[in-house]
Amino acid sequence: MRSFAFILLAWGAAAGAAAAPFSHKLHLGLDLQCVTCHTAAPGSTKVSDNLLPVKTVCRPCHADAQIPAPPVTRLAFFPHMLHLKMGNIAPVLAEAIDKKTYLGPTADIRRHLNTENACEACHRGLHESDQVTSAAMPRMADCIVCHSEIDNPFSCEKCHAKDAQLKPPSHVPSFLSDHTSGKLNLDKASCVICHGRNFRCLGCH
Repeated sequence: MRSFAFILLAWGAAAGAAAAPFSHKLHLGLDLQCVTCHTAAPGSTKVSDNLLPVKTVCRPCHADAQIPAPPVTRLAFFPHMLHLKMGNIAPVLAEAIDKKTYLGPTADIRRHLNTENACEACHRGLHESDQVTSAAMPRMADCIVCHSEIDNPFSCEKCHAKDAQLKPPSHVPSFLSDHTSGKLNLDKASCVICHGRNFRCLGCH
């Protein structure tokens, strides 16, 4: 590990001031644990907590590091501390996909759930990522595997702010008349992620 750190420092000095893009793939390849860098995550109880690494975490291997602003999220309430105490939920998500009760697209998800890393159960694909992208963020369908009681808009407010803009782009003022007429070609599968597994057309009509 130390010899590799020296190589990184020498490469950084030779490359000049420009910092290389951050790579989860590279860092996880060093057998680092997620909480080694994201030290605030295990104690985080609020969405507003900044869980990105501080520069002192990076400096044992890097002469300097540029830490970006935390990503924007649509959540208003989420405790990392509580969810990490639950342990690895990857098998729970995998079972939902295998039983076809997972309410969302499953392409490129299932193969990431054979992991013993509790963080990667929700933040998937980091071992393959050479850059930070939103693809590694959890999906609402992940949450609904456990938080399955949907009674919108009331249940939405358990995680989202009351004024959060959660409606899909299709939900314009004419949506009710357009989808009733069949013009929108909607299938019920596209509705369940917000309206729940037991959603029925007659629930509104």
